[in-house]
Amino acid sequence: MTFESLGLCPPILSALAALDYKAPSPIQEKAIPPALAGRDVLGCAQTGTGKTCAFAAPILQRLNDHPAKGRPVRALILTPTRELALQIQESFEAYGRNLPLRSAVIFGGVGQQPQVDKLKAGVDILVATPGRLEDLHNQGFIHVEKLEIFVLDEADRMLDMGFIHDVKKILTWLPKKKQTLFFSATMPPEVQGLVDSLLTDPVKVAVDPVSSPVEVIDQRLYYVDRSNKSKLLASLIQRPGVKNALIFTRTKHGANKVAADLLKSGVTSAAIHGNKSQTARQQALADFKAGRVKALVATDIAARGIDIEELSHVFNYNLPDVPETYVHRIGRTGRAGKGGTAVSFCEFGEKELLSPIEKLLKRPIPVVEDHPWPMEVFEAPKRDKHGKIVNPDDAEARQAARERKKLRDAAKKEAAPAAGAKPSRAPAEKPAKPKAQPRQEKAAQSPAAGKRKAAGYKPSRTLDEALSAMEPNYTPEERAAQAQYYRDPLAGDTIMDATARLLAPRRGAKAPEPPRPQQGREGERRKKKPAQTQQPPRQAKAQSGQQASQKPKAQPAAKDARRRNGRGGGRRGPMEVTLRLGNQKDSTERQDSLMKPYYFNPNED
Repeated sequence: MTFESLGLCPPILSALAALDYKAPSPIQEKAIPPALAGRDVLGCAQTGTGKTCAFAAPILQRLNDHPAKGRPVRALILTPTRELALQIQESFEAYGRNLPLRSAVIFGGVGQQPQVDKLKAGVDILVATPGRLEDLHNQGFIHVEKLEIFVLDEADRMLDMGFIHDVKKILTWLPKKKQTLFFSATMPPEVQGLVDSLLTDPVKVAVDPVSSPVEVIDQRLYYVDRSNKSKLLASLIQRPGVKNALIFTRTKHGANKVAADLLKSGVTSAAIHGNKSQTARQQALADFKAGRVKALVATDIAARGIDIEELSHVFNYNLPDVPETYVHRIGRTGRAGKGGTAVSFCEFGEKELLSPIEKLLKRPIPVVEDHPWPMEVFEAPKRDKHGKIVNPDDAEARQAARERKKLRDAAKKEAAPAAGAKPSRAPAEKPAKPKAQPRQEKAAQSPAAGKRKAAGYKPSRTLDEALSAMEPNYTPEERAAQAQYYRDPLAGDTIMDATARLLAPRRGAKAPEPPRPQQGREGERRKKKPAQTQQPPRQAKAQSGQQASQKPKAQPAAKDARRRNGRGGGRRGPMEVTLRLGNQKDSTERQDSLMKPYYFNPNED
């Protein structure tokens, strides 16, 4: 069987020839013809059998045979991991190098703007992970109304990673009329239900029994204590037959620890797991593929989707909990029918995990007895209150996470103390005297400051000193002379309030005495009608006699003042100012008081 007999077009055939593809694999031989015919395909095949080419080549040919205007998204490939998405995108570029079709890949963990720019420029084929696809779709950057072909790759892995609900949501966006290509290494009930609802009269393509490993892989098992695994691993990787090695660990902390131990042993290594940034993961994978790194330590996030040509060895540093995961791990080697070696370490507490794996394989894994670190610890594993085995690697990872959290919290407290924290009552050392501010130093060095210092100037420290310094240094005789000259109420011993001081007369001023207020009905009438001219009654004129004839001409002004202040029969208003006329005294002057009133005389200048 050749690729020409499958019905592929010359541009794709030339691209496959450039990649040294000579004959199609079983999955390619069975899946490409119905996919070219537009049928739905259900492919059950393990990783490394060439299924990417089995759906990529037909998609390229069908889109090239029926071009569309404006480059809408016509084919969507949904994949669980970023690494697998990148690998599929590289395959589309390689197989379609001679075709005018555009492809792009989108995934999370990196900035979205470069991906958005590619989408705006127009994309025929889009490879995506569920999270970033849903995000960009909700933002309005992805439109799938004109989708023609949909591919769901590694469906069982989608289920394991918890993406099955996202996949169901994405399916609601897609057109009902489309071609669907469905690939999965295993077929659990949840995936089977998805197949029944998604595919229409599919062509079923199965290669090898489901979940069976590639027969060409050489599997080996080492019983070794947990404390000696790193030593055994380093010794095995340094053997001449190991070209490169992919090592799987149970936890992210374990991946970092194993990579560090290998570096100490002189083996170039790098770690790749979920806590690493996408850039770091891509760089580590690129270095491993290029041969700059001999050992790549990974968690199960890299169990699928990493396609490395001629990977010689896979090491299971920890046995997986799920038997199918073991198959996915060792499937990284022995790609496309090539040979490879899978080495597994098993401590005493992991024996319960070994039995289901061998049951799935339907044969025991060959055990290597002769090695420098045989198992010596045969203690039963610890169990929790529910009877579940407490894995020491998980406990170590949790303890390391708690320690890292404590260090982060301590660093935050040192950098920025928590708001509202009570200050410590411990006696603190006396702080050093702060240096003078530049402004103060400049003022102290100015010429004016030098003159004040030479004249005996000394700055005041308290308010009393400042007030004493401002008070003139008068003798008692000088103060009495000033009081006689200015009639200054502050110069004597009598202290008056601010109103009395304000109304105090200056030199030569005589205090006039205001007339007494009018009483009786006439006064009440004047109070009710303050605008009318108030004339003194005739009886008052007759009794006043000579005093009335000697009244100054300023009486109209006094009347106006009484009218303005509402004087008449009642008491004075709060803002009243009374003018004293002649030598008439006020009743308040008959007693000694510290609050003697002073009045202005309007006749004096």
